[in-house]
Amino acid sequence: MLEDIERVLISKEEIQQKVREIGKQISEDYRGKNLMLVSVLKGSVVFMADLMRAIDIPVSIDFMSVSSYGCGTKTSGIVRIIKDLNEPVAGVDILLVEDILDSGLTLSYLMEHLSAKGAGSIRIATLLDKPERRRVNLLADYKCFSVPDEFVVGYGLDFDEKYRNLPFVGVLKPDAYTKK
Repeated sequence: MLEDIERVLISKEEIQQKVREIGKQISEDYRGKNLMLVSVLKGSVVFMADLMRAIDIPVSIDFMSVSSYGCGTKTSGIVRIIKDLNEPVAGVDILLVEDILDSGLTLSYLMEHLSAKGAGSIRIATLLDKPERRRVNLLADYKCFSVPDEFVVGYGLDFDEKYRNLPFVGVLKPDAYTKK
């Protein structure tokens, strides 16, 4: 697995520090509110697990599974909800937790979907922001790192369901995803 990594972009220690920082900020911003963290599976599960432990106020959690990539490296632009929330969200303050905000198509779609269900508020927390790839006008309310337009894996991010378990974010060597 490590032989497929061109270089480490963000270390485990840098991630831990930044997650603590935004966890503290989220705790301050949502104190006294009805906060639900919504993990967009599968990529954000590692980030959400660490983030929710860095938040010191009561939170509930839920999960959504969506598809816009399949096994490729570029979004199809078509978002499908595979698993919707289990809990009602009317009046609830939602924090969408995402691994990477790139085109913005998926999160834009989810925000509309949750708004239609009556969410009290909807904000975004993302581990990585890749603004050069944005196709809709969308900004994260909480972001850990901006990254260049390179194929990154680790800390939940994958290529073809591999590399999610790396404790850092690394750049995948092009031959690792072009040989498929």
